[in-house]
Amino acid sequence: MTRPLNKMSRIAAKTANLPQGLRSFILTKLFGRIVPFLSTTSVQFEEVSAARLVVSIKNRRKVQNHIKGVHAAAMALLAETSTGFVMAMNVPDDKLLLLKSMHVDYQKRSQGNMRAVATLSAEQIELLHSTEKGNFAVNVEVSDESDEAPIQCEMVWAWLPKKRD
Repeated sequence: MTRPLNKMSRIAAKTANLPQGLRSFILTKLFGRIVPFLSTTSVQFEEVSAARLVVSIKNRRKVQNHIKGVHAAAMALLAETSTGFVMAMNVPDDKLLLLKSMHVDYQKRSQGNMRAVATLSAEQIELLHSTEKGNFAVNVEVSDESDEAPIQCEMVWAWLPKKRD
């Protein structure tokens, strides 16, 4: 079943034929205009689709903690950004998307650059389109350069009508 594209999907679709590096740069800039805080964070959009969204952050001075690793808040930001934007790729334009809860368990010290991969199942995408409001946890895996997960996260996102009755 084909559905009309929402605002976020239309933006991503316009960049689909660009080379990967240029596409990543443009999507990062455009999405930073939609969520102004994002443009201050150095988060990069690597892959954007309706079912999978990948963001990354380099282990640079401005995102480091006192032991030269990616700061705990920056790791949580990666998980929140990836899950939020994969939801935003699917939620109809007449719905409001809100983070309902965020739970982050720090497992180990991070090594190097970080990456978050958020995914939605076909059932979750269908639920977003078929119900007026609801919520669910979005799957996200955050890893570092060792390909291990320094954090485990649960991000629960909710959607509801923009207009109140």
